Amino acid sequence: MSRRAKMISKIKELMYKPDYIRNIGIVAHIDHGKTTLSDNLLAGAGMISAELAGDQLFLDFDEQEQARGITIDAANVSMVHPYNGKEYLINLIDTPGHVDFGGDVTRAMRAVDGAVVVVCAVEGVMPQTETVLRQALKEHVKPVLFINKVDRLINELKLKPEELQERFIKIISQVNKLIKSMAPKEFKEKWQVRVEDGSVAFGSAYYNWAINVPIMQETGITFKDIYQYCKEDRQKELAQKVPLHKVLLGMVVEHLPSPSESQTYRVPIIWQGDLESEEGQAMLKTDPNGSLAVMITDVRIDKHAGEVATGRIFGGTIKKGDEIFLVGSHTTSRVQQVGVYMGPERINTDVVPAGNIVAITGAKNVVAGETICDTERKIEAFESLEHISEPVVTVAVEAKNTKDLPKLIEVLRQIAKEDPTVKVEINEETGEHLVSGMGELHLEIIAYRINEKGVEIETSEPIVVYRETVMDTAGPVEGKSPNKHNRFYITIEPLEESVFKAIQDGQIKEGRIKGKEMANKFIKAGLDKEEARRVWDVYEKNLFINMTRGIQYLDEIKELILDGFESAIDDGPLAKEKVMGVKVKLVDAKIHEDAVHRGPAQVLPAVRRAMYAAMMMAEPKILEPIQKVFINVPQEYMGNATREIQNRRGQILDMSQEGDMVTVEAKVPVAEMFGFAGDIRSATEGRCLWSTENAGFEKLPDELQKTIIREIRTRKGLSPEPYGADHYLS
Repeated sequence: MSRRAKMISKIKELMYKPDYIRNIGIVAHIDHGKTTLSDNLLAGAGMISAELAGDQLFLDFDEQEQARGITIDAANVSMVHPYNGKEYLINLIDTPGHVDFGGDVTRAMRAVDGAVVVVCAVEGVMPQTETVLRQALKEHVKPVLFINKVDRLINELKLKPEELQERFIKIISQVNKLIKSMAPKEFKEKWQVRVEDGSVAFGSAYYNWAINVPIMQETGITFKDIYQYCKEDRQKELAQKVPLHKVLLGMVVEHLPSPSESQTYRVPIIWQGDLESEEGQAMLKTDPNGSLAVMITDVRIDKHAGEVATGRIFGGTIKKGDEIFLVGSHTTSRVQQVGVYMGPERINTDVVPAGNIVAITGAKNVVAGETICDTERKIEAFESLEHISEPVVTVAVEAKNTKDLPKLIEVLRQIAKEDPTVKVEINEETGEHLVSGMGELHLEIIAYRINEKGVEIETSEPIVVYRETVMDTAGPVEGKSPNKHNRFYITIEPLEESVFKAIQDGQIKEGRIKGKEMANKFIKAGLDKEEARRVWDVYEKNLFINMTRGIQYLDEIKELILDGFESAIDDGPLAKEKVMGVKVKLVDAKIHEDAVHRGPAQVLPAVRRAMYAAMMMAEPKILEPIQKVFINVPQEYMGNATREIQNRRGQILDMSQEGDMVTVEAKVPVAEMFGFAGDIRSATEGRCLWSTENAGFEKLPDELQKTIIREIRTRKGLSPEPYGADHYLS
């Protein structure tokens, strides 16, 4: 029996023992060594050669990943590892570290129960480390810490043993501080990482060695020895004595939860159904014989197999040939094949039970975030996946040959399905295809993938996505329906900062409100008591509140009013950009008694016009997307680096110095960030490390408001000046 065949038969056997399964993700800031670390685990499981571990980057199997030397897609792999005389099935997801691909991290965190947080010993805790840790903790995923690149501290930075210790203490306390501030209440203390219990390991993924307290006790190797091995360039020898995979797996098995442990506290958070029901109990107990409950976290289009969905099975068992029900789209589908991943390939196993990460082929029209269950025993959908940042840069895409147009539309649909953080909009009027992504790199990769799928395209210069809001209060404004039989009186004001933040942080969920149970959340977030009980809709970080009393027929047209509100939010009056941070109140209405006279064609325009007029009276403004920029640069280039920021309307927020390196934290409008990579490189002669993270939207400076509004309107083929309130009232 070949090694691979043995591995597959072991995987099939261990799948049914949830106590011996670990679903883990590897998360970190870009270039901190996640994929190199994954290589070591694969080598330990005998899936790649030990010599190549650290160089091969097995899980970066996409051409673009290899060319750019970064991870773009989360990659899955299942492997069997022995530990203390028992065998464990490790389902591993290697996630991207670049801010543009943060959506992949969010989706991967729903599938796993534990995370190995990798921090580079040289750079320390970076902005993206904080972001990925936040994503993990939000999904109730338990972290352990691996401090990588320790050899560089000794050999390149020439730190003495006591300085090493200081550096480690600093990193550990920073990580613990983040865990304390972001972990769920009951785990703030429990999930702290500690050197003494072995939930922190130190090592070098590139040289394949690692160490933590349990291994020190077992092998007698101390930090002093490590120091000597690195100094004397005997790291290969060290890797024989304390192989990284052994240390890391010990840490994963001992400190990260199995599905049967984690589902008891994760299911109540990510599933809002009745936990006492048969389905709820099946999930809490990770029961393979219960009713099926799968959360899809990823969809890829394979040129041979078609759509391949990756998901986490929380309850039941999925089999080849099963008929399944897609809860979100209310459709049924038949599973062609199920299996597990081994990096770039899928191994068909015909059956996959609860507690595992599964690859499903043949589930038609499935999207990331979908819930799958049995056709007989339907369940409530899992909580939707919330991505931390939103797309802020757009390009217009055109097919070079007109005959490729139908194919382009098909390819764009596939890409939006594979990556839910990409927004694809086909403008019927102008025939433009607009693709929005997280940043310049994200859009470059998308363009490359469209070409790869056989459609030659041309892309426009990147366009920044703006938002509209109001600074003042206006109304009541009367909106009349075209037949003059219905009237709506609407006021508009800025949304309280605290409520806006609660929506942004996910404490208040977006969507139309049913019942009164949300009222307390609104009150807690700082909304007036009376208003909190009357919220009808939370949409794109705006509220619609019904402040009327006893109006006849209002309930019958409630959904139409909200459709009108949502469509006005999607296209603001200033420049047809989305509106955010606005509170819309319906304060009075007169509605025709005959249903024929109060249909969509009457209600929608009336609500929209009233909202537009009120917004134009309430000091409307354009908001622009902002990025935080972190630059790590030698002291002598600091001036050049800060000049580069200031030339781009940037603001320096903070500066700190360690040795001769200066860390600059700044914020810069996304519109000014194009071409930054080349410019900062030449300004610092390539001697700086920099990274960005999205920091939401801020008001565009007053002196630029008119120019930008005119530019956007002209680009969209609208009249250069926005209409005043009278236009909507006449």
